[in-house]
Amino acid sequence: MNAQKFQEEILNNAVQMDASVNFQLNGNILIVPCPWESDKEVTDGARVRYQAGIEVDADGRTIVKRHNIGMNGPLYETLFETAHGKVQMKRPQYDRGRRRLDKEAIIVTFRFPKKYGLALTKALYAEETDEIMSYFKTRKEETVWK
Repeated sequence: MNAQKFQEEILNNAVQMDASVNFQLNGNILIVPCPWESDKEVTDGARVRYQAGIEVDADGRTIVKRHNIGMNGPLYETLFETAHGKVQMKRPQYDRGRRRLDKEAIIVTFRFPKKYGLALTKALYAEETDEIMSYFKTRKEETVWK
């Protein structure tokens, strides 16, 4: 198989690796039974759906659909970390092409062990808030007035 033909097949949204297995560009896998098995019915005449996105037709054609995990990425993006703190940003969300500013947020979280005691926790908190505030001052940001 030459490289040009292989690239054309990828652009046509299907690559046939075997006589009965097609790997599609969107992540789906199509399995077609062998020709000598085509006269047998696998199901009772209707399409059967199983867990994990597997669908079987009456003639034995099987479609394995891709798993949609992580299609849009994680909800939060970590911007800055300290020893006990983390600054996260909620990723921008779009609704009909418009950016939803009311759904965006900057989240600052601190996690201190209880064994540190109150005085040490307050001292570490003051140091780490200074670090985070200096990060915010150096960060270029857009100001949206409502």
